[in-house]
Amino acid sequence: MCGYCRSEQAEKMKGRIGCSLVYWFSIVMDTCWLLDTGTGMETEQLGQTIRVVLRPTGLAVVGSTFKSAAESDAVWERFLPSQYKDIITRAVDFPNLTRSSSSSFASKKQLYLWLSDHPLLIDQGTKSFSLEKSSGRICYMLAARNLTIVWGDTPSYWRWISIPESRFSEVAELINVCWLEIRGKINTSMLSPNTTYAAFFVFKSTVGAYGFEYQPTEVAVGVSGSESETQSVYLDPEGGQRLQYQIVPRNPVFHRGFSIGNRWRQRTTSVCDRKYPKVRGDGWVEIEMGEYFNKGGGGEDEELEMSVMEVERGDWKSGLIVQGIEIRPKVVDK
Repeated sequence: MCGYCRSEQAEKMKGRIGCSLVYWFSIVMDTCWLLDTGTGMETEQLGQTIRVVLRPTGLAVVGSTFKSAAESDAVWERFLPSQYKDIITRAVDFPNLTRSSSSSFASKKQLYLWLSDHPLLIDQGTKSFSLEKSSGRICYMLAARNLTIVWGDTPSYWRWISIPESRFSEVAELINVCWLEIRGKINTSMLSPNTTYAAFFVFKSTVGAYGFEYQPTEVAVGVSGSESETQSVYLDPEGGQRLQYQIVPRNPVFHRGFSIGNRWRQRTTSVCDRKYPKVRGDGWVEIEMGEYFNKGGGGEDEELEMSVMEVERGDWKSGLIVQGIEIRPKVVDK
């Protein structure tokens, strides 16, 4: 479709829907035109179009042409990652929503929205795959069985259990260790290009968990063979809540002739800077391990490594239930 035809169609739409909606009509028409000509679209353009067509308002009044473009498989095909068909073939259990085919949805839009809301188990259930809804970027979670856990197969230290709230068939429960070391890795070619990713350690604490209240754990993210970004975090989910209600005295306190007011302020500042887990929407908790910018597109075949370690102090620890490590596009808090 040439630029003249597209502009002529836009002009015809003005009388029926008003100028305020012509802009959105043009976006969809431009998308279809780019698809027809084989021209690539920038990620931000795709993301903008996704946000438009996901809006519950506007489609009914724009007319059949706009709605047809917004529902087009050709448009939504471009929102899906190029390797999505291969990923689906690796699924453990792919839903049959159309009942006319064992491996397809009614439309590419339906598939896109489903993958945005329902992580798909792949590779014998050792990973889950999903899409970030607003951008279409790829997300993965590595199951505990896909991680390297030191002493993970020793029943006196770790045990493998099934719980209904996990997306995976097994999770790892920490019984008692003094050497905590968990590692995971993923090939960067599996991730979306030109995207900043963050890795998150996803877990729960059992009643009676101990060893994490006051001792930091080292987490790291980096490409194999390169220096990793390392930081200290606290795996005590209740630590952040205790910090929230901590009372700081207004006046310096004197004890045995010494003023500890400054010491209290220094301690409070350091405690406030601590990083604690946050509750997720699925009821688990997570702690950010670090970031990685995936340039991609250059044929690189690198391994992104992530680690959770507490091996220096030698104190015994117990009570973690590990679901896995999630790698997803970084969202900047506003």
